[in-house]
Amino acid sequence: MDQLKFLILRLSAVGDVIRTLPAVKALKEYYPNSSITWITEEPSRTLLETQPEIDKVLLLPRKRWTYGMKSLRSMGRTMGEGYGFILDLRRRRFDVALDFHGILKSGLLSFLSGAPQRIGFDRKSSKEGNFLFSNIKVRLPKERMSRFQKNFTLLRGMGLEVNPVRNSNGSLNPARIIVKSHLPAEQRSIISNGVNHFTPNLHVPEEDREHIESFFNTLSLPIKRPLIAIHPGTSPKTIYKRWMADQYSQLSDRLIHELNATVIFTWGPGELNWVEGIRKQMKEPSILGPQTESLTKLGEIFRRSNLYIGGDTGPMHIASLMGVPVVVIYGPTDPIVNEPFGPHKKVRKEVGCNPCRKRSCKELTCLKTIQVDDVFKASNEILRITT
Repeated sequence: MDQLKFLILRLSAVGDVIRTLPAVKALKEYYPNSSITWITEEPSRTLLETQPEIDKVLLLPRKRWTYGMKSLRSMGRTMGEGYGFILDLRRRRFDVALDFHGILKSGLLSFLSGAPQRIGFDRKSSKEGNFLFSNIKVRLPKERMSRFQKNFTLLRGMGLEVNPVRNSNGSLNPARIIVKSHLPAEQRSIISNGVNHFTPNLHVPEEDREHIESFFNTLSLPIKRPLIAIHPGTSPKTIYKRWMADQYSQLSDRLIHELNATVIFTWGPGELNWVEGIRKQMKEPSILGPQTESLTKLGEIFRRSNLYIGGDTGPMHIASLMGVPVVVIYGPTDPIVNEPFGPHKKVRKEVGCNPCRKRSCKELTCLKTIQVDDVFKASNEILRITT
């Protein structure tokens, strides 16, 4: 059982891929000699390739294939590529496919891989008929749970029970995860007492550490502690999750003035102008983080920080896996489903219509009712506990 070949299916988005990593790391911890292959789409490819638990990353070029199927001229070539992709999957002879995504596309890939064991969520916990393609179906509890916990639950299909321990404040503790096997003794990995404790941290390659070290060494502004990383942006598709720019600037000024902190702003593609606009409204000096070509470089900035502040985004989950205390500003999204991993404070106002997924919302009442003082208070409280 320890020489298994696993196929992992979590195709997108970056934040969801990040929230699947701890479950996959738990799997590798229990089966250290196993081989893990992960199918994903372009935005998450580089991140997954840096993680030592992942032996192979297969890119699913969804955008290129979708575009190729729009014309007769390119349709044949695209179909040929797809056929070759499936043949390659089957040649790898996977023993187990774990479908963390739970949609039609991932279900088809699981089935076409030829893996004899295909583990997925049951009908109520998956979409688009995905449950039809799995032969081991995992039922989720009725109560809402974080995506981290949902992904851990899928491992029950392997006979594994993964239980993150909660701190006294209710946060999931990344330093204490207990893995238990319900498999017969002769099928277990060799682990002391059948229980293992591990920390599913995000791995940062040495070259990325050196790159960020070089950036900090060239700063003219001295670093005073606490160092607080603020990531105010979101992807272009989720602007409805962004707290207001003037609120971020006022918050940053208070953190610097009242806590004697240093604030560094991080940013992703398409977010630089937004961040620069925030900094221009500030009275106090701040640091503009470097362009981070990889998510692990971004993670290294967070690792060096004492606190992370931002909205419900992929970078927030990266910070949480780096072991950094997190303050999350929740507007329209569900604070339980999108809970970070590790010490955190949630800042949220119940306004009657949240949580929702109305991307076109112009009112943004759920965000506008959150005051600077709310976020400052949460930041101050968690810094007192963790520093």
